Amino acid sequence: MSEFKDWYYSVPFFTRYWLSFTIILSLVGRFGIINYYNLVLDFYPFINQFQIWRPLTALFFYPIGPGTGFHFLINCYFLYNYSQRLETGIFAGKPADYFYMLLFNWACCVVIGILVNLPILMDPMVLSVLYVWCQLNKDVIVSFWFGTRFKAMYLPWVLLAFNLVLSGGGMMELLGILIGHVAFFLLFKYPQEFGGPALLTPPAFLKQIFPDTRYVGGFGTAPQARVPDRPAGGVVFGRHNWGRGQTLGGN
Repeated sequence: MSEFKDWYYSVPFFTRYWLSFTIILSLVGRFGIINYYNLVLDFYPFINQFQIWRPLTALFFYPIGPGTGFHFLINCYFLYNYSQRLETGIFAGKPADYFYMLLFNWACCVVIGILVNLPILMDPMVLSVLYVWCQLNKDVIVSFWFGTRFKAMYLPWVLLAFNLVLSGGGMMELLGILIGHVAFFLLFKYPQEFGGPALLTPPAFLKQIFPDTRYVGGFGTAPQARVPDRPAGGVVFGRHNWGRGQTLGGN
C-alpha cells in the first residue's frame, strides 16, 4: 500500500488529478451510482437547464463496458504517459502554463463537442496532449503493435489510420490532432518561428495560484526560432481501438 501511495504522489500534480478523476467518475457511471447521462455533454440541459457541470464531467467520464473497457485502459495509459512527460518536461517548473494549455484544449473540446454533438471528451483531449508531446519530441522513437517502430511525430497519424481501418472511426483522433496542433502552434511555433506574441500566456491570477517553481525536466524541446536569411555578401464518441504506443526515449 505504501508503494502505491509513493507512486501516486510521485505523479505530477495535474496528471495525477486528471487521471484520478477520470477513473473515479468512469467507475461511478459504470456501477450506476450516478446516471451516466447526467455526466455527458448535452447541449439542451447544459444551456436550458443550467447543468453547468456537464462540460467538466464529460472530460473525466468514459463509458466503461465490454466493448470499451480496453480502449479506456489505453486512454488512461496515454493520459498518464504523455501528460506527465509534458508536465515534467517542457512545462517543468511552470504549472500555470501547463494548466492553461489544458484549459485551452478542454475549451476547444467543449466548443467542438457542442457543435458536432460529441458527448464524451476524453478521446480528443488525451490525443491533443499526446500530439503536443509528439511535436516537441519528433525524433524520439516509439513502438507500436507488432514491433513496429517509428518517430514520435507520426504516432498521432498512425493512431488515426489504425482506428480508421479497424473500427471505421477516426473522428475523435482527427479532432484531437486539430486541437493539439492549434495549441502547439500558439504556444511554440507562432511566437518562436514567426516572431508573434505569446497567445497562450496564463493570466497573472493563475501564476499566483500555481507559481513557477525550480524544476529540472527532461523531455521535450521547444522549436528553435527561425533565423532570417542573410542578404547577399553578408556573413516544424465512439468505440476505438488505439494501439499501445510506448515511448522508448531513444533510438
